Amino acid sequence: MEKDVPYIVYESEAARHERTVKRLLAALIITILLMVGTNMAWLYVFNQYDFSSEEITMETNDDGNNNMLGVGASANEVNNNGIKDNDKEKDSD
Repeated sequence: MEKDVPYIVYESEAARHERTVKRLLAALIITILLMVGTNMAWLYVFNQYDFSSEEITMETNDDGNNNMLGVGASANEVNNNGIKDNDKEKDSD
């Protein structure tokens, strides 16, 4: 049983559909702008860090313990406990 739909009902449904499409389009545009904004913010924060590589020297004793010499330290500056001699002098004061 098919009934004819009055034209006013069709027009109201079309107007409702147009409003829904406009709202969805506005939501899509806002979402895209927010995604671009957050990506730019992450790139800004990520570029604030200095990711430079540093060379760290490790030395192994006969007993198998590793001693970190640190950045720019030489083997004669570090004792068997892995503490720089000049740091040890500061602690004893």
